[in-house]
Order: sequence, then structure tokens, then C-alpha cells
Amino acid sequence: MIDRSTATERIIAAKAESGLSFEEIAKAVGAHEVWVASALLGQNTMTREQAVRAGEVLALDAETVAALQVDASRGSLGAAVPTDPLIYRFYEIVQVYGTTLKAVIEERFGTGIMSAIDFTMDVSRREDPKGDRVVVTLDGKFLPYRTW
Repeated sequence: MIDRSTATERIIAAKAESGLSFEEIAKAVGAHEVWVASALLGQNTMTREQAVRAGEVLALDAETVAALQVDASRGSLGAAVPTDPLIYRFYEIVQVYGTTLKAVIEERFGTGIMSAIDFTMDVSRREDPKGDRVVVTLDGKFLPYRTW
């Protein structure tokens, strides 16, 4: 069996070769575009059926299809501040607005966290005369801290 980073390299190459978008691959897999992208990049685990569909649409070998089904080791960024400009902007958003988000969420829901397990995310484009807007929706279940 190949390691997950090798599988991810093969998947990225196959995606580039195919010319398919994440949206097109997701339709073939039968799951949400953002989730499929995360699974293809090694951050989520596909079922056998999903991995086989991805393998068919991307012409992946059996080893790579098998790697898509191995439990993911989530967290692709190291401890250092990210240097990719787009990823850095998300880091910057959390640095600037993280405490604000925490305060507003806890005011509305109580003390707790937003789940990244019972969670969905969507990315869309909104046209704007001053320049198109990126809309990122994070939708996670609220999990209150409990007292014992």
C-alpha cells in the first residue's frame, strides 16, 4: 500500500490530466464538492463506493483508490504561519476576528465550540460590480462544554 502523501500527489496529477473540476468529480462521487476536494487532498476518508467512483473518473490505480479509504490524518498545515497567500488570509481572518467570533458565538449559544466533525462547508461566488466576492459558509453543530 502507498502512503497518503504519494496518493495525494497521484490524485492531483490525475485531476490535472483529466481537466475535471472538483465539482465534476463530486457529481461522479455523489458527495459535496468541498468534502470531495478535502478527501482527494487527504483530509477526509471516502467509502469504498466513493473511492471507486473517484478512481473511475480520474483513472486512478487500485493502490490510490485504496489509499482514499484509509482513515485520514487531518490537519495539513504545519505549526508555522502559512505562506500561501490565500491560506494565509484565512489565518489572518482567525487572528483578527477569532476572538470576535468566539464572543458572538458564546453570547448566542453559551460556552462551547463549533464542531468540525458534525460540519459542512460551502464555497460560492457572488458577482459584484466592484469585483466578484468569495462566500465561504462554515456550518458546524454547537457543542456546549459540560459540567461534571
